Amino acid sequence: MKKNIGSTMALYPTPAIVVGAMVNGKPTWTLVAHIGIPSHDMAMVSLAKAHYINRGIRENKVLSINVVDESWLAKADATGCVSGNKTDKSGMLEYTVGETGAPLANDAKLTMECTVVDVYETPAFENFMVKVNNTFAEESILNEKGDKPDFDKFKPVLFEMPGYTYLRTGETIGKCMSFGKQK
Repeated sequence: MKKNIGSTMALYPTPAIVVGAMVNGKPTWTLVAHIGIPSHDMAMVSLAKAHYINRGIRENKVLSINVVDESWLAKADATGCVSGNKTDKSGMLEYTVGETGAPLANDAKLTMECTVVDVYETPAFENFMVKVNNTFAEESILNEKGDKPDFDKFKPVLFEMPGYTYLRTGETIGKCMSFGKQK
């Protein structure tokens, strides 16, 4: 028998990401686990309204999504441990400025450079709907054709709530829509 555990967001784990944006001409970063996929070329980044980085995202209408793997987890985690309202985070990560002006974390093996197309507000959060303009991936994590990430090679860190824990990704168990087909 199933137990009702209340109004619990049970869609975790999600990839841990670091969002990058410029505020007053300097990069700032924050660790985020509220990321969604509303369509094949769009993402939704959900940030508490109090975040310092939101100011730069609203002003410049650009941000980067930097997918975290274990090679830079400590640095990524640190971006979520301090507030940009109190601490200058511009030196926390080495970066390159992308075509849109968004800072791209050099440590990330997979980065998406995005433009904000809409903002959906809830009482406590700003949900930035973004178009993915460019995706940059280290060649070592790409598939054989070299055109898509291979998640057996690139293992992003996952975040789960309510335990506030990081998880390792596993191995491929099969192709989508292969288990339900009768042979």
